Amino acid sequence: MKSDGSTPGMSDDELLYEVSERVATITINRPDRRNAMNGAVLEGMRASLESAKWDPEVRVVVLTGAGEKAFCAGADLEQTMPASSGGGPVAAHYGRGVLAEVFRDIFSLGMPVVGRINGHALAGGFGLALAADILIASDNATFGTPEINVGLWPMMITTVMKRSMPPKVALELMMTGRRVSAAEAVERGFVNKVVPASDLDDAVAEVTRELASKSPATMRLGRDAFYATLDMPADQALGYLQAQLGVVAQTEDAVEGMTAFLQKREPEWKGR
Repeated sequence: MKSDGSTPGMSDDELLYEVSERVATITINRPDRRNAMNGAVLEGMRASLESAKWDPEVRVVVLTGAGEKAFCAGADLEQTMPASSGGGPVAAHYGRGVLAEVFRDIFSLGMPVVGRINGHALAGGFGLALAADILIASDNATFGTPEINVGLWPMMITTVMKRSMPPKVALELMMTGRRVSAAEAVERGFVNKVVPASDLDDAVAEVTRELASKSPATMRLGRDAFYATLDMPADQALGYLQAQLGVVAQTEDAVEGMTAFLQKREPEWKGR
């Protein structure tokens, strides 16, 4: 994977990957299709996430879409219908599972993922946004699951919706297909911050700088523990977290952090 803005294997650069100042930015570059996801985009995203995961210079990942109108409008319907897939209904069935693999890649990434929501985030694009840890949205962004309007159901994003908002809120959105404004998204708790479109890049940069300044070892262990305990019974989660605290306390970064605090200086993280 290269950091010059191109993604290997995608000749028309439908997905861009760039690393700068410890931040890897993954951009769906199909503004003429409202950044809808096709198979090449999904596979390219998986490759980009894998590259970021093992790059020692990367501490934060940003997901976004090109242009100012759409973050991602979901699946590209012209390229996901069985007739156009070339492989029939069985191939289409397994092809839909690639989005689930992207979600798994994000959950197991080991570093923070920030969603830069620059416009509409709909259907699978809404799910992609919700898979991120922190969402910063422009004030013209909208969110929704319009699948019900065409006789479908947002099966593949149900898990990330339930993890990001109360169940009744998620079910209402899935059953009605209505769009949610950025302001309402903050009220509902699945967007962290809304800013004017002109301030979006600065707001995202502020968050990524803060995240990149933390211990990468502690961030990975803490983030992994957070997701591992989301669906655990409380008693099981308490035991797991106690064990993980012991692991964190034994890292070199924990020792460095406490030493730096006592010496009134900035810590120098080693990532181990």
